[in-house]
Amino acid sequence: MRLQEYGVGIFTTVATKSALKKILKKECIRVNGTIASTATLIRGGERISLSSFKDSEHVKKVNLRLSVLFEDDHLALIYKPAGLLVNGNVLKTVANGLPKNIAPSLLPDATRPQPVHRLDFATTGILLVGKTASSIRALNKRFEQRAIEKEYYAVTIGKMPSKGTITTEVDGKPSQTNYTVCGSVPSDRFGLLNLVLLHPKTGRRHQLRKHLSQMGNPILGDDIYGNEGLILKGKGLYLHAYSLLFTHPFTDKEIHFQAKLPKRFTKIFPADTWGIHNT
Repeated sequence: MRLQEYGVGIFTTVATKSALKKILKKECIRVNGTIASTATLIRGGERISLSSFKDSEHVKKVNLRLSVLFEDDHLALIYKPAGLLVNGNVLKTVANGLPKNIAPSLLPDATRPQPVHRLDFATTGILLVGKTASSIRALNKRFEQRAIEKEYYAVTIGKMPSKGTITTEVDGKPSQTNYTVCGSVPSDRFGLLNLVLLHPKTGRRHQLRKHLSQMGNPILGDDIYGNEGLILKGKGLYLHAYSLLFTHPFTDKEIHFQAKLPKRFTKIFPADTWGIHNT
């Protein structure tokens, strides 16, 4: 397999794919004494070494209060609020706030906690975090194998079928989203608003937003893929990462957590009216 896949987490200071790709570009990794690249293949038995590498991302910490839904020595689930980047070239990110909110792992391969998937800046909901090198590798593998089931809720604009599957490509790649309309209410401004439960089967960038926009039912508040003249400004994006279901990679226990809908959702669609578990 490629080194850029195999090498995630084998060094405690390089716990994510993006960090590994960065140091490969800086020619900081050697395989059997030869400088490695993103195309280097690993077949087994190689000696992989890391030269001196310093990354300011690994020393940044910010005083950011995050709600922790679950944690053990291997992983954590946190609630991501709207208006916050998961990671990026700014100080105030979820990644930089994790060390102040999550207890350090006591396991031998403990590393700086890292999110193992992304949520958009404006999206709320559950975010999965790895706390050890082996956990980060295992969770990344589960996402690649589509072994982690995600559910989202969105508020969409306009009449749409009660359920269906969207399979249009995203960025030239096969993509699939299953959806169910849980309820609809009339709107003077938008005509009709729908509360939609979404099951993405692939994880392309902006997949849910693009798929719904391509259907002609953009997400309320989407200032990128929404219809001109129907942008709801100042209220945020009505997209919420509601649920994560997966098998814990080290305890084999089923982990299933749900994050209640934000108030701006329940003002339009009260949770008890539509049968949503919202605790």
